[in-house]
Amino acid sequence: MAGHELISAQLDILGARLPAQAVDELADGLRESYEHHLSRHRDPEAAARAAIAEFGDAETVTAAFVHASPWRRLALKLLITGPIMAAVWATALLSGQAWAWPVPLPFKILYGLALVGVVGLLATAVMARHAYRRMRRAVTGAALALILLDLLMVTAVLTVSPGSLWPIAVAVPASLLRVLSVARTLPAAMAA
Repeated sequence: MAGHELISAQLDILGARLPAQAVDELADGLRESYEHHLSRHRDPEAAARAAIAEFGDAETVTAAFVHASPWRRLALKLLITGPIMAAVWATALLSGQAWAWPVPLPFKILYGLALVGVVGLLATAVMARHAYRRMRRAVTGAALALILLDLLMVTAVLTVSPGSLWPIAVAVPASLLRVLSVARTLPAAMAA
């Protein structure tokens, strides 16, 4: 690809971790850097090592790409706003005496487990350093699940809530705003 097996090995690693378009751009840059260093050193091994040192090895490049990705930013945004949403909904559910609502206990437990799973996926994505594709899948799944969980909670509250309490009047629009925000952010992140 780029003229030397060291560079090809780096690109193979990056190809397994990053989007093809990013790897193609990196391959072009590495090729140019390799040719530049080859013209200076006349030693293919030294030129390959210099080109890799200039760009960074596969671990460094992947970590930088993951750190700057829109998926990580979305996961961070959801994790940072999560406690605020939890406080809003806790206030609404406690003031509305949600424990007395006609929702079967298994559904309540399943909802709670799903929410914990979403938080786990988002936290794992934020801590990822070298797994861009895995992080992208995790954040996409968590964001879609969060949209579903928000819509389920809004539907449940509007369906079984005994009355209109002000905390519910705050929680429902907050969830709907988060749904709209995530739904708007997902396509932009997928295009990046």
